[in-house]
Amino acid sequence: MTGASLQQDRMSGVESFMWELERDPQLSSAFANLTLFDQAPDRGVFRARMARAVQAVPRLRQRVVDGPAPWDLPRWIEDEQFDLDHHLRWVDLGGDATRAEVHELAATLARQPFDRERPLWEFVTIEGLRGGRAAMLQRLHHTITDGEGGIRLSVEFLDMERFPAEPTPRRSRRVDTSPIGEPDQGPWWSRAAGSLGSVATTAVGTAVSLPGRTTDLAGVAQSTLRQALVGHRRSPLWTERSLDRWFATTVLSLEDARTAAHRLGGSVNDLFVAGAVAAAGQVHRDAGAPVEQLRMSMPVSTRQDRSVGGNAFSPTQMLVPTGPLDPATLVSELHRTISGVRSERAIGAVEGAATAAAHLPSALLRRTGRYLTDSVDFVCSNVRAAPFELFIAGAFMQANYPMGPLAGTAFNLTTMSYRGWLFLGLTVDTAAIADPGRLLARLDESYDTLLAAADLPRRLPDAC
Repeated sequence: MTGASLQQDRMSGVESFMWELERDPQLSSAFANLTLFDQAPDRGVFRARMARAVQAVPRLRQRVVDGPAPWDLPRWIEDEQFDLDHHLRWVDLGGDATRAEVHELAATLARQPFDRERPLWEFVTIEGLRGGRAAMLQRLHHTITDGEGGIRLSVEFLDMERFPAEPTPRRSRRVDTSPIGEPDQGPWWSRAAGSLGSVATTAVGTAVSLPGRTTDLAGVAQSTLRQALVGHRRSPLWTERSLDRWFATTVLSLEDARTAAHRLGGSVNDLFVAGAVAAAGQVHRDAGAPVEQLRMSMPVSTRQDRSVGGNAFSPTQMLVPTGPLDPATLVSELHRTISGVRSERAIGAVEGAATAAAHLPSALLRRTGRYLTDSVDFVCSNVRAAPFELFIAGAFMQANYPMGPLAGTAFNLTTMSYRGWLFLGLTVDTAAIADPGRLLARLDESYDTLLAAADLPRRLPDAC
């Protein structure tokens, strides 16, 4: 292996940091996506498409090994024992399984750690749902990819019709990293195809610029301190943590969310976060423990180029208002807060900081990770998928629900836009939130209230 290829196969600082934190199961950065189908995908067709995908995306057949010296970052090497069938699984729930049973199974599967001696991904097709439907849980470790790496993976097995005469043309396409609801740029197909990679990323937001002058360093340092020295989490209720998980879903119309956000003075992302913030505040008031602020984490994209694979995002933290505010005030305050955090100069410097942290002794690095996650109450993230209908091996994708990593927080609410809908996935640590069903109910009530404040009813798709 040449020096250039060795450098290329090394993990980035961010990836190495996540990889080392994984030794503490509560700090896992693995994420998943639950796709619902109108029927089961054809097993033979899907396996053949995935066989092609692992050839097109080398990271899918590589495993991680430690660097040759203590100061070297881990690197990716070819798994000489690679077995595709270890990563593709099928589960049959008997023919009458409910959505709740699928959610329970997805939560159980998603919390299982990856084998660190194998490539870090797994796709589980779940057959036997009520009405002949099926589902698929796509699990990836966050060290594998975000953005364009996800595109190269997803376009290998996604189709735009149920039975295409030929596979969808494969060609390199641009990533669309605009936040949900922001103005689109570029040709329609380029935007739509570029967003296919959302199945393999949890990064959200616009790219930020790296500091380019020495005079910026003081500002970067001050910004870094604001993001790093954050103190402890704010919730008096959500204090316990465990590896137990609960998962559920809900849906919003993207058109309605965009209209409501505009009328309330914010973006779609602001409206999405407002629902989570309002629900969290109401749950505390229900328990007789009102809280004026909670600390939320939100990843922000830092991608600067069109390179394939790797990660380019920064996890940010911010205090959000959880008191009883009217919808317009809440959306307005969140818009200012989120915009301010996205402009932090520390976001562009995260790779250098993560590289430095990755060289710390393992025990110290995990304590650092614990310190950072102990300051966060919950996570919100949004990603974009295609605005048009998609199919996998003859099965129509009716819905796409993301399952974001908790990484030591009480809950993660992530939304994925697909064919005109916002599909929201709620992952909860049941030691932190003993009644996650109440949180889900408050979440739906909060979105109903936000839409009503903009004179809009709540709409749901026929199949979600």
